[in-house]
Amino acid sequence: MTLVTVRYVAGADLDSICRTSSAVVPQDAAASAAFFRSAVNCSKLTSNGGIIRAKTRSRSTPSATGEHHRGRAVGDDVSVEYVSRVPGPPLDGLIGDLYYLEGAPPYSRLMLPAAPAPLLIVNLGAPFLIRAGADVEAVEYADGCAVTTPTRAWEFGYPTPTRSVGVHFMPWGLAPFLPMPAAELCDRPATVEQIWGRPAVAELRRRLTLADAPHEMLMLLEEELVRRLRAINGLDIVRHMSSAIAETGGAVPISDVGGAAHASSTYLAKRFKEIIGVTPKRLARSYRFTATVLAINVAAPIDWGDVAAAAGYFDQAHFVHEFREFTGLTPTRYVEVRRRFLREHPDHALDGWPLPAD
Repeated sequence: MTLVTVRYVAGADLDSICRTSSAVVPQDAAASAAFFRSAVNCSKLTSNGGIIRAKTRSRSTPSATGEHHRGRAVGDDVSVEYVSRVPGPPLDGLIGDLYYLEGAPPYSRLMLPAAPAPLLIVNLGAPFLIRAGADVEAVEYADGCAVTTPTRAWEFGYPTPTRSVGVHFMPWGLAPFLPMPAAELCDRPATVEQIWGRPAVAELRRRLTLADAPHEMLMLLEEELVRRLRAINGLDIVRHMSSAIAETGGAVPISDVGGAAHASSTYLAKRFKEIIGVTPKRLARSYRFTATVLAINVAAPIDWGDVAAAAGYFDQAHFVHEFREFTGLTPTRYVEVRRRFLREHPDHALDGWPLPAD
């Protein structure tokens, strides 16, 4: 197991913390949640399904068990505390990490572009709001939520302060914990009660609230997930194909991947929608867009034609259309909003993927 703590401190230099940290995250621990890309400040898209964080910590030291505990913060104004735990078997092939989050968000509303990033949140604070698309009303979630791979940007409204535990899944990883096909939750987040039932969720939240420290909370959450793990028909083939798609950043022809799997396109599309929530082609589009956006340096001049060509888009118009679909913004507007985040909250632990929506 690996346990790492990240604390964002106003004015702290996370780049230097990242360089000096001795914490190491295994290469197979792909954190699928694009929420906290810069809780590390050095993230990358990986072949096994998401965003791996070379996680940082503020003056923590390893214990005799190899776990990294929280150290003294640099200064007094700690805005966000983020503790991450990489699970062991049998969850390691499904989950990037489990996390604890507490503190004040940089903005009350954050917009998250669509990414291959299923997520489960067990809320321990005040209710939060989710707006799953520009054309729908925000919905309140008191106990938490389950989010499968989205096809469009969604908006997350944080309470202040916020407190929760959650799970960053690989694209195929949430399905073994759902009572329904993943496609039923595509762009329609469910409450935790809807997937696990009110009594069970109430008891889990009670136990989490009574835990003495974040690492104990994450151990409780991991035990709950192990207990709920169930076999899923077609999981292995979907995992294999998804990994092949991710290895190329979504550039591999789906026909090539499907042919290697020796299965019909109809069967594969059905399995993908049941397990991931989208088809193989849609997943590939999501990987390609995510990899393209993560590679953009918004602090430097950008030639959008070159960006589109390097990512393999047919032309710039196609790229702009894709950009609008996944973020709800034009490329130019995206850069403006991203630069606003960097300007108003330099080196913040949540910078990297979410955008201010207020």
